[in-house]
Amino acid sequence: METTTDTEQRILDAATRVFIRRGTAGARMQEIAAEAEVTQALVHYYFRTKEALAERVFLTVARRTVGSILPLLSQPLPLEQLIEQFVVGYIDAVRQAPFLPGYMLAEAQQHPERLELLFNAVVGVVPSAAAQAALQHIEQQIAERSAAGTMRAMPARQLFANVAALCVFPFVARPVLQLAFGLDDAGFAAFLDERRRELPTFILNALRP
Repeated sequence: METTTDTEQRILDAATRVFIRRGTAGARMQEIAAEAEVTQALVHYYFRTKEALAERVFLTVARRTVGSILPLLSQPLPLEQLIEQFVVGYIDAVRQAPFLPGYMLAEAQQHPERLELLFNAVVGVVPSAAAQAALQHIEQQIAERSAAGTMRAMPARQLFANVAALCVFPFVARPVLQLAFGLDDAGFAAFLDERRRELPTFILNALRP
């Protein structure tokens, strides 16, 4: 017999699929109910409004994709290890649901207030505080290494933006890459395995003076 928790989770899973397909604006509670194989009244009973359900889905999805990655940025790791763990951690987390980054980016653009909720829910601090702490640690390492002549100088925020973009791109551009490279799903999985090996070295080589 299905419990209340099972029904709520089934609705959340269905809503996630619908929101990823259509975005929050294009999704309808009736479609979510049909996807979950429950009545629309039951969806409203658990989540009241589409906005409340969308917020819950966004936070759930965000925790899956960044909950294991963001804490890395606050650890006092050497830059090489930090970059490698971020790349591998991101690819491994997102490959389980490769269409989620596009959904998250679209939702963040339409509802930027959810970013504040995300950071508070995942790391317990406001985004600016988390970002500044991470950037300060990276900035210090860049300054020390550039002074020693082993790394070219670069603003930490530019380095982070470059690394994040290189990690995200294969997922948001998956249909284009599969078409261009002639990859089926298994081929794309192999491409991701290759990328998680090659990308950290590529980034570190780009930082050499």
